[in-house]
Order: sequence, then structure tokens, then C-alpha cells
Amino acid sequence: MLKKTQGPDFDALRLLEERLRWLSSWTIHNANHLRESEDGLKVGGHQASCASMTAIMAALYFHALGPNDKVAVKPHAGPVLHAIHYLLGTQSREQLEAFRGFGGAQSYPSRTKDLIPVDFSTGSVGLGVAVTAFASLVQDYLIAHGMMEPAEAGRMVALMGDAELDEGNIYECLIEASKHDIRNCWWIVDYNRQSLDATTSDRMFSRFDEIFASCGWRVVTLKYGKAMEAAFAEPGGEALKRWIDEAPNADYAALTYLGGAAWRERLLKDLGDEVRPLLDARDDEALGQLMTNLGGHDLETLVEAFEAASDDVPTFFIAYTIKGFGLPFAGHKDNHAGLMNPGQIAALRERMGIAEGEEWEPYAGLGGNAAEAARSLVEGSRIARAKRERPWNVADVPAIAPPAGEEQSTQAAFGRILLDLSRAGGALADRIVTTSPDVTVSTNLGAWVNQRGLFRRQALADVFAAAKIPSAQKWSGGEAGQHVELGIAENNLFLVLAAFGLAGELFGPRLFPIGTVYDPFIARGLDALNYACYQDARFMLVATPSGVTLGPEGGAHQSINPPLIALGQPGLRHYEPAFVDELALMMEEAFRLMQAPDGESVYFRLTTRTLRQIERADDAWKTGALAGGYWLREPAPGAEAAIVYSGAVAPEAIAAWEALKEDVPGLGLLAVTSPDLLHRGWSARQAGRWRGKAAEPSHVEKLLAPLAPGAGLVTILDGAPASLSWLGGVRGQRVSPLGIDRFGQTGNLGDLYREYRLDVDAIVEAAAELFLV
Repeated sequence: MLKKTQGPDFDALRLLEERLRWLSSWTIHNANHLRESEDGLKVGGHQASCASMTAIMAALYFHALGPNDKVAVKPHAGPVLHAIHYLLGTQSREQLEAFRGFGGAQSYPSRTKDLIPVDFSTGSVGLGVAVTAFASLVQDYLIAHGMMEPAEAGRMVALMGDAELDEGNIYECLIEASKHDIRNCWWIVDYNRQSLDATTSDRMFSRFDEIFASCGWRVVTLKYGKAMEAAFAEPGGEALKRWIDEAPNADYAALTYLGGAAWRERLLKDLGDEVRPLLDARDDEALGQLMTNLGGHDLETLVEAFEAASDDVPTFFIAYTIKGFGLPFAGHKDNHAGLMNPGQIAALRERMGIAEGEEWEPYAGLGGNAAEAARSLVEGSRIARAKRERPWNVADVPAIAPPAGEEQSTQAAFGRILLDLSRAGGALADRIVTTSPDVTVSTNLGAWVNQRGLFRRQALADVFAAAKIPSAQKWSGGEAGQHVELGIAENNLFLVLAAFGLAGELFGPRLFPIGTVYDPFIARGLDALNYACYQDARFMLVATPSGVTLGPEGGAHQSINPPLIALGQPGLRHYEPAFVDELALMMEEAFRLMQAPDGESVYFRLTTRTLRQIERADDAWKTGALAGGYWLREPAPGAEAAIVYSGAVAPEAIAAWEALKEDVPGLGLLAVTSPDLLHRGWSARQAGRWRGKAAEPSHVEKLLAPLAPGAGLVTILDGAPASLSWLGGVRGQRVSPLGIDRFGQTGNLGDLYREYRLDVDAIVEAAAELFLV
């Protein structure tokens, strides 16, 4: 954890702060004005957003942060982070010169794509903030389970723009973080009072104190710099302070852009002789500097505040800043995407004493002693570190046997498999951590929690059990628990999975996070799910129940498009098993994938529908099932048709095959366990052809090869029909797609399957249509 440290050399720290402003500005200028452009399009970058953050980041990285602290950097301040690592020697000039170019430094900090050590990817605003709170929870979990020494704990820091506080996921996270009593977390707001389109509203910043304080956070407001505070003690200073506190954000920004003379005119107009002595003591340039000496730009103020918060209490810093501070468009309402022109950047270079041609030199324009002092401060930075190696293959995966039973649902089997793993124990079971947004019992995690308990930093007794009140759920909580119970907020679910799925990269020990949720509600947290996958967090997502199969719950609890989401989501493998032996095989594979260098996260779409299990002649089906599909009934060579199904509608597909097999000789029955994997393989094969690379036929091409070129396919699943209908494009075969394309309603399974054409009659009719066309 961050400890109080000896005060820095503020002169050297100021030089580094100016250097960060220059290097971030020059990096963006180079990308837009100097680097050759093939397409003539604006490259972009955010010089103004960077400039408002340089003092905060200088105080953090070159003084306050310790070696175990982790930081999520405001997306638009990415160039400042790259400039910091350039000074630290962990970023190259070539990467900076290629900023926003192919293979260069990324537009926004990226864990997987940037060469520098990035703790948390940012870019989708708000998510990079919230994930730090859940990373704090992960750190506490690892310490409580003896996987990490308490002395190794660090602080999780989020740097955010003030407009990010409009993001609802921040408040969902804030509530959950309070429930779990998180600690060692700082959120620092760059309160420059300007967003993409306008100046931000004044009203909410008078309320954040009570919002955060009510959730157990300390709130620290850094509004005035040292020069401004000194001026308040002068004659007229009290009136000036009152004026600053009451000034609308838009007025403050406009006056900042207009400069010292405009400040003088406005202050005299509003305050008159009361403030005249204070103004007369300063020329226009000095007055402009005074009025922009806000807490977020004053290094002494920042360092003092960071030092004062050296305990583990979560702290919310509101740092008042000027957007574009130190640049010619500071305060202008259009500066968000604004770029300095060549004349303006040249003037800035001249003001800093940097010779033309030395723009990339880390300490250009500094005298020998000044350069040495700045270099010494950088070299003494405790945050300096290389990119952490990722731990792989940390636990052997045992063979997972399917639960016994002639009739089972995949949802119930999932719970039984976890229970069996818990009872067997071992490294894998001890590294599993489960979580769910208040649907733990209804997604069949209850037995696991009975065995392994809830994770709480403070002991939580099971009051009902102590009172001898009968209940199937015997839940107690404590530091040994392995289940994190969440409130009903799917964004939090995916952010928790992201944080636990990055435990190895952030802290060293790898965990196996499993999250359960109702399948239709994946969409409620889709941005956070994408964010987790973008960082290559590894987790198992068990979405159940799914589809209209959950008939009595009605349309709001029936899912349609999640298989399509999975088709388009990188880093997430989708499996939709129909039978429990398929599920057991795929869970075994999922645990391997979660800890493999070439692995990924896995999404299971399960069901509450109880199916009669099938007998297997051998294990030949397993390889195909893991690759995305296998023939449950092999087609005859040159067969004219096949039924293709996925998931819960297996009984209807099998029954339809039985009804049609005499009329359609050689009819095949194809079980698609992963539309996602089949599509990926086919796409990769196509791309290989385009790139002139010889490649083996994809799995789906091999599966469909026995059929006649003009054969027809009847595709069916309890989901969007497009999830399988694309199969016709593989070999140009005709398709009659069945699935859900409307919102469902309540009803029993027979009624719903008839209404939405998922029954045997629908499959038979669809097959007939293929031969009538």
C-alpha cells in the first residue's frame, strides 16, 4: 500500500509536468501534421484533455504511486501515459511516432495492444473507473485466501474526466463497492468542466460529496492552488474567493480563453473597488496565471492531498483543472478535439527552449542541472516496472464426468458439476470464484455456495441456520468464502468477471471466475462484457435459463439474440450443449482455455428444460463437439437434406429426423454445439484464401461435405434463426431457418413451440418446403 514519502523536488517535478504536456502535444501534432497520411483523414488526439491532466499524472507517477499500485488512465489522456513511459524508458520513440497508426501506441490505453505496461484498458468511458473498485475487491480476496501477502497490496487508482460521472455504471459500482467494504481505491476527477460538446453542469458537483460520503468514501476537493490561496489572504481576497466559488463553469472557461485583460474587466465589473488592490498588484499575464492556479494544476496541493490520504480509506478527489491548460486554446468550448496548428506548436516549443529537431529528446531545452534533477526524479519513481508476465496453466484440469440421470437439464447439471468439483477439492476448485447478480439460487449455484461459502472480509453468520429455520441454502460468509454475491446490476457482473479474470496479470495468482446470469440479461451489461473481453480477461459466463423454453416467465425473461452477440464478440467462445455429457466435456475445455496462452473466455447458453439423455456408442463425437458440431446421425454420401439443431430443441430435431428418415433417404442430423466456432473457422479459411495462404478446410466445411452440393438444410434453435441460417453460405446450400424472431409470451412448452415454430411439425414442414422449391 502507498506510504507517506519524503517530499519531492518541486522544481524538478514542475519540469516533468511541462515535459509531459509537451511530449503528449507533440506526439499528437506529429500524427496529424508531420506523419505522412495515405487517406488524408484527421488522425485526432486530445491535446486539451492531456494538458488538463499533466500535473495530476506527474504528481502520481513521479511521487505518489508505489510499485504495487495500479492505474486506469482517462482515455483521452493516453498520450500522457505514453509520455511518462517514454521518460521511464519503457516506451520507444518509434511507438510515439506511430501514435494512432498501425502497430503504434494506441489511441486509448490498451492492456493487450500497447507495448507499455497498461494496468486497465480504457476507452469506453466509466468502465475503466468502475473496474478499479472491483480490482480492489480481487486484491482483498487474494490476501484473504493466502494467495498474496498483505504487504504486497497496492492502491487501485482511476483517473477520470468529469463527464464520465454521467455514466450510470459508476453509481452501480459505487453501491456494490460499499456493500463489499472496498479499500485502497482512489478515484481522481479531472474537473476541467468541459465535455465533448459543452461545459459540464454546475449542479451535480455540489452533490458528489454527499453521494460518495454516504457510500463510505472520503471526499477531497482540490479547488485552489497555493498562489490562489495566498491571494485570498490579501485585501479583496475574500470577495475573489466568493466570486470563484459562485462563477458558472461556462463563464470560467470563456474568461480563461480570453485571458488576463478579460479577467480584470469582469472582476472589476462584478466586484468593483473591493478587489481593485488585488488586481492592481498584478499585470494581465500574472492575473491570468492566478485565476488558472487551480488545485488540479498545483503540484504542491496535489502532493499534499495524496500524502494525506495514505491510509486504506477509499478516496474521491475532485481536482479542479483547466481544459487545455498551458495551450493556446485553454478554456475554449471547442477545444476537445482541437489541434494546435504548426505556428502554435512552434511557439510552444520556443517557449520551452526546445531547439528545432530536438522535439523528441526527453530533456531538451533544460540546463544540465535541471535535466539531471528531472532525470533523477524519474529514475527514483517507484511505479517504474516492466510489463508483467502472464501466468498460464496454473492448475491441472481433472476429467469432468457428466452427472448421472436419464433426464436432466443443462442448468441443473452445471450446478451438480460444480458441487462435485467442490467436494473433490484440489487446485482448480480452490481457485474457482463464483459470482452472480442476485440469481445465485435460480442459476443452480446454491449447492456450490453451501460448500464454499460467501466471500466477506468480515464474518457473516447464517442467521436462519442459527435459528434452526429449515432452508436448502446454508450460507455463511467470511474470508474463506468463494462466492461473491452481487446486486441486480449486470454491468457489475461483467466488471467483476473482468477484474477476477485479470487477477493473474494484475497481482500474480490466476483465478477461475464463473459468473451466472439469465441469458436475456446479458444485453444489460453488454458494454462491460465487451470491455472484459477487450482486456483478454478470462472467465466462464453461464447464461441460464435461455430462450422461450422458459415459458411461464414470459417475454421479458426469454432471450433471442445472445447467440448473435456471441457470433460477433471477440475473445468469447460460445457453447450451447443439449446434453449433459456435452456440457461436462465443454466445461473441462473451458477451464483449460481460461488458463491457456491461446485461450479465451467461454459463454455457455444453458436451459432449464429437462431432456432425456442419449446413449453414446463411443467417444468419437467429442472432438467435433469441441470444434463446434458433430453428426448425431451421419448423412449418407450425397444426401439431399439435413436437420441442423443447437441446444434445447434437440428432442424436436431428433423426433423430426425419425419422422423423415424413410421419406428422405440418407437424411443427416447435425448437432451444432457452437455456431460461433463454426463461423470463426469458416471465416478464417476464407481469409486464408484471400491472403494466398493454403489452409485446411474448416470444420464446418468438412461437416457439410458429405451432403450433395444442392442439399437443403433445416436449421433450428431456441434463439435468433440467423445464428444458424448462415450455414447455407458455406457450400451454397438451401436453408429453411427456424428460430425465434419475435418477443415471446407466457405459456407451456408445447404451446410456445407450436406458436414460434420450434416443434416437430414445423421441422417437417420446413423440410418439405426445401423439396418443393
